Amino acid sequence: MIFKFEVDKLLIKQLQEVETWHRFLPEFDFSSVEDFPKLVSTQHQVNFKLWHQEDLARDPDALDSIISNVKRVIDVLNQRRNDLIEQMDQFLLNIINAENVEINAETEMNSETPGSMIDRLSINALKIYHMDEEIQRGEVTAEHRKKCKAKLSVLKEQRNDLEKCLAKLLVDLSRGEKRLKVYQQMKMYNDESLNPVIYRKAKSS
Repeated sequence: MIFKFEVDKLLIKQLQEVETWHRFLPEFDFSSVEDFPKLVSTQHQVNFKLWHQEDLARDPDALDSIISNVKRVIDVLNQRRNDLIEQMDQFLLNIINAENVEINAETEMNSETPGSMIDRLSINALKIYHMDEEIQRGEVTAEHRKKCKAKLSVLKEQRNDLEKCLAKLLVDLSRGEKRLKVYQQMKMYNDESLNPVIYRKAKSS
């Protein structure tokens, strides 16, 4: 195995960080990520922030001005989230290339990259925390608690399945049995030259 990090520890840390960050959320330096575990944790924190901004966006009593500001924050975080997914994949690809893993153009690719799978596991960790939180709420009905327990069980099963898929993919990549390509997400709405609302307004002014 050419990757020097332990996948299971990274994913356990995701669950632990969600609990920790609800008590204290540190400020991450997004410009400086020196190792893969730090990169995973940084991307996870972006999802943590996104989750709670999405909650604010759905407040039925929120003023339009607040919703507008929240939407802008969500756009910035979504862009950062996608950038970090690409950075995770590029980090792994750099290791594969540095280790001279033998692959060819016919080697099979996975439809989902490791970075995308780690992102899904990050969201899953947030869902597990908040679903358990619903179970612990004192004022909810027994029926609500029962439904949430069933959902939590499914979320944990999903996490277990996806963890195995990620571990298998990383082994396959390290052996040259799968190949990895990094595709840019090509998000258009944040690019002033590609968003028609923005560039038409700039042209008319």
